[in-house]
Amino acid sequence: MSTTTRDRVVIFDTTLRDGEQCPGATMTFEEKLAVADLLDEMGVDIIEAGYPAASNGDFEAVAEIARRSKRAVIAGLARTAANDIDRAGEAVRFAKRPRIHTFVSTSPVHMKYKLQKSADEVLAMSIASVTRARNLVDDVEWSAEDGTRTEIDYLCRCVEAVIKAGATTINIPDTVGYTTPDEYRALFRTVRERVPNSDKAVFSVHCHNDLGMAVANSLAGIEGGARQIECTINGIGERAGNAALEEVVMAMRVRSDVFPYETGIEATMLTRASKMVAGATSFPVQYNKAIVGRNAFAHESGIHQDGMLKHTQTYEIMEPSSVGVSKTSLVMGKHSGRAAFRSKLEEMGHKVSDNQLQDLFIRFKDLADRKKTVYDEDIEALVDENIATAHDRVRLVSLTVIAGTRGPQRATMRLAIEGRQVTEEADGNGPVDATFNAIKALVPHEAALELYQVHAVTEGTDAQAEVTVRLGAEGRSVTARGADPDTLVASAKAYLGALNKLLAGSRRLHAQYAAE
Repeated sequence: MSTTTRDRVVIFDTTLRDGEQCPGATMTFEEKLAVADLLDEMGVDIIEAGYPAASNGDFEAVAEIARRSKRAVIAGLARTAANDIDRAGEAVRFAKRPRIHTFVSTSPVHMKYKLQKSADEVLAMSIASVTRARNLVDDVEWSAEDGTRTEIDYLCRCVEAVIKAGATTINIPDTVGYTTPDEYRALFRTVRERVPNSDKAVFSVHCHNDLGMAVANSLAGIEGGARQIECTINGIGERAGNAALEEVVMAMRVRSDVFPYETGIEATMLTRASKMVAGATSFPVQYNKAIVGRNAFAHESGIHQDGMLKHTQTYEIMEPSSVGVSKTSLVMGKHSGRAAFRSKLEEMGHKVSDNQLQDLFIRFKDLADRKKTVYDEDIEALVDENIATAHDRVRLVSLTVIAGTRGPQRATMRLAIEGRQVTEEADGNGPVDATFNAIKALVPHEAALELYQVHAVTEGTDAQAEVTVRLGAEGRSVTARGADPDTLVASAKAYLGALNKLLAGSRRLHAQYAAE
């Protein structure tokens, strides 16, 4: 590698835009603000806060994030349409450092079938959109959607034209996760060499993980001369997801001999960010996920354990503390006090208010009375549930279920609906069906159950059950999780969590709910 100095690589986080497009990963307004605040605090350079023209909700979220931002550039996405650009400009204008990110498809297949436009028409649209955006803000990013399947001569022509029109960042995304590291590295080198004014803009990578190469491709693009990486926390995003922020950051840090680049990310906050996004989206992180997975620093094999006892570097290439994971494990149980519980939460990367601590401590004590041992994963489940239900308008008060070989199975449920408690009984084809029927009787809706999944948070017969529920209505799908030692209670919590998300985002459901 010819690079000898440690070049600065800009981190562009699109968790709140591309990440939230992942089916079922929709976040509430408050969750978006919390994630944005943490991204800003941890040193993300650019936060793509959303797509302002998509809905009033997206616009309000982008605008509020722009108002609250302290250090990061706040970007709003826009198509080439004038209304999109104006709406994005209106939303990000509150930021100290606003950016409009406009995009258009440039590959033959996209231009022919998606846009139904000629190459000349798309070029004209690109120039017009960048010119309009530049009249609103000084920082404009232009993206060639499906750039890795775009003809190189046409791509160079477009890049030269949009830089001349005022684009300050050029993004060439691997939209469908098709390219390979060698191809992507060569693509950036070719474009930067052939475009006369390429030195007037920063080049950016944006890789999807359809073939499992998003992180490798992103790093290859940097080797090819790009200096901005577009990525998401936990790698969430469309289809197989995006390049994971935590992986590209730590790859450059651990293998600085191969990737001599620097970022402004405070790596000790990576695990905290991962947990927050997983809780907000109800998308669990796979146990063996690199950097932030539960097993990333776990060793069960006797050979591995022996090696770790002799020297940690035998099986660990980075210190757990470097990404916010502590080696220390407090044994938590019913005799633990409030101070120990707060310390444990902080050790796990959670900072909570006094009111949140009080609520979590009560839930923890209740769980400790029902279990012999409370593991870190149990506490994580409590925190995730607390975050997910903090703004719920419908809450579970109590549930009693009669089940067995002789029917009918019957559920008696009490809910608090905006503070007003109501009770209902319902039969069902099994205890879970009876539980969900009771919810439908109390909160009438037409949402379809698309996914119901149960797994144990920890080992043992007294383990907490973690239930995932996905509901679909009006073309939207939302996912929520619930945890409890009682599987039926966890099921009710998960169903209500998803229903609350639908109620918050659906006019028809909301009107029906309000009429009850």
